[in-house]
Amino acid sequence: MNTVRRWEGLIFVLLVGVCVWASLGVDGFANGSNVSFLLLDTTEIALMALTMTLVIVAAEIDLSVASTLGLSCAVLGWLWNAGLPIEMIMPICLLVGALCGAVNGLLVTRLGLPSLAVTIGTFALFRGLAYVILGDQAVADLPPAYTGLATASIGPVPVATVLVAALAVVAAVVLHATGVGRAVFALGSNEEAAYFAGVRVKRIKFWLFVASGVMASLASLVYTFRYASARADNGMGLELAVVAAVLLGGVSIFGGRGTLPGVLMAVLLLGVVRNALILADVANEVLNFVTGLLLVASVLAPNLGAVWRRRTTPSVEGKSAS
Repeated sequence: MNTVRRWEGLIFVLLVGVCVWASLGVDGFANGSNVSFLLLDTTEIALMALTMTLVIVAAEIDLSVASTLGLSCAVLGWLWNAGLPIEMIMPICLLVGALCGAVNGLLVTRLGLPSLAVTIGTFALFRGLAYVILGDQAVADLPPAYTGLATASIGPVPVATVLVAALAVVAAVVLHATGVGRAVFALGSNEEAAYFAGVRVKRIKFWLFVASGVMASLASLVYTFRYASARADNGMGLELAVVAAVLLGGVSIFGGRGTLPGVLMAVLLLGVVRNALILADVANEVLNFVTGLLLVASVLAPNLGAVWRRRTTPSVEGKSAS
């Protein structure tokens, strides 16, 4: 836990440092309208990162979240074209996300397949299904009441950010203050020991994948209304940013360690870096490079730190011999 807190402290310092640099060195960064846009632009990543945190703490991974988002967007556009009311379409989209998560969960828990392989497969499957449903068309005649709400603000704070904050509180309570959260940490640390301690490993993992799918579909609703366009390619590539934020936030890729506050700070850090580079007219290829670099650093740095501590800390045998 001390290691996690030290890493969170480093992320906080980096976040403050990047914000100060961008405010002083990038024109327009500190404007209220840009700050509001920055917060809004991180909404979908933050939503999916909440449940991705629980999944990775449990020593699993879900690489299909962005494809689930795209599939839900395609279903929304198709049903809207078919004449269904939007109030009926939205719960159907959430059900689609739950079904996508259930597919992942069943393959992982009942067939014993590794989640990395499963979700790489469903990553392609769900995105392909989105194209089958909607093709390459864009559905843009969405209800103004919802497209306006998705970009509305309460003062300088977007309504979507308020939604993220409310769900983050719920997720943090579940992970850090309930028996379910303790079970998630336990099975991420040692699944076999957790099983013999009475943790219902398969059931918990299954529902974590379902929750991940539902959250991806919720993110699809925000994404579709925010851009006022339902397309099969919505959210393409967001899975990289989600995983990068979770790992950069101090969650161990091997499971059993991490906190939601660290992940949320990492989401903001990635958002600030991206926003500042865009304002500085940096090419999109460079943005992808920076995201990938931060992802590698988030995995490499904690492991290098652990190796360094093992080498610098005297062993028990060495102490007794001296």
